[in-house]
Amino acid sequence: MSLVEEPVDADRSAATELPASLESLALSAVRVAALAANAYAGFGDGKAADGAATEAMRHVLGETKGLGTVIIGEGEKDNAPMLFNGEQLGDGDGPRFDIAVDPVECTDLCAAGLPGSLTTIAFAGDGCLWSPGPGHYQDKLVVGPDARDAIDLREDAEWNVKSVAAALGKPVDQMRVLILDKPRHVELAAGLRELGVCVIMPSAGDVAGAMFALLPGTGIDLLMGVGGTPEGIMAACAVKVLGGGMQTRLAPQRDTEREAIVAAGISLDEVLDADDLVRGPAIFAACGITGGTMLGAPRRTAAGWISTQSLIVRPGSYRRIVESTPAPVPNYSAGG
Repeated sequence: MSLVEEPVDADRSAATELPASLESLALSAVRVAALAANAYAGFGDGKAADGAATEAMRHVLGETKGLGTVIIGEGEKDNAPMLFNGEQLGDGDGPRFDIAVDPVECTDLCAAGLPGSLTTIAFAGDGCLWSPGPGHYQDKLVVGPDARDAIDLREDAEWNVKSVAAALGKPVDQMRVLILDKPRHVELAAGLRELGVCVIMPSAGDVAGAMFALLPGTGIDLLMGVGGTPEGIMAACAVKVLGGGMQTRLAPQRDTEREAIVAAGISLDEVLDADDLVRGPAIFAACGITGGTMLGAPRRTAAGWISTQSLIVRPGSYRRIVESTPAPVPNYSAGG
């Protein structure tokens, strides 16, 4: 799988752009967080990596001109260091915007020093991000623009695969579907393989999986299955901007989560699309921590420079950015 860099159909991108300063802010936040987490990669302590990335992001976001409100903070779901929901960052003198953030996606991979971990962030207009309340997991379908009208979460997996295949003009036995390798997906994967579908099953990487399904040239046609709600809303920002297709529905994995959702008055049956999750302009950014098929890991050169690979998705285009700066990098740790 590889990424192809190109503009998207302007008619399918978000109609209104966020200030250009927020694009630079998003790239700065993910880059600094990735460098902070990378210092802990392979040392077996995922929470230390998560904490360092969180504090790095908090530092960058706290110095910005404007005021961002964290709507989606990944740490609550995983009991990890976090930018907490409702936290406000910035000096208040500038644009107001919503924040969805996962300082380290695939924390376990980072701790083990394995490829696949990223730092991710998304910004949307003030009041534009849907809040799932206590809902930590959701069922998802994600496709690129050519199949945006071919998915329906109310139908079964076989129907959706055949519908997407028809939209893409390819036989079902040439479809490649990405599903997280979790016990809850054993029957789903087996059923798809009986149809002749190639099923790709990474151990983690919910946001990256959605991006592979969304972007052209990756070899992935469809993301499906249950994953994290924070990751889903971040992915929805990219889906909306690039005109892809996405449908989600809350899928609690524990009785306590289900009870909390019901108590909060949130529907367990309602199917939401990207426009429901992101009700205005948005941007998405990611930076590689340990490398992999999506973005490379930070590299230190003999000359003392550090190079990173980032992805920015904004109205009208997406691009991968390689940035090099002199070392050293600031040392961030959890709580400091």
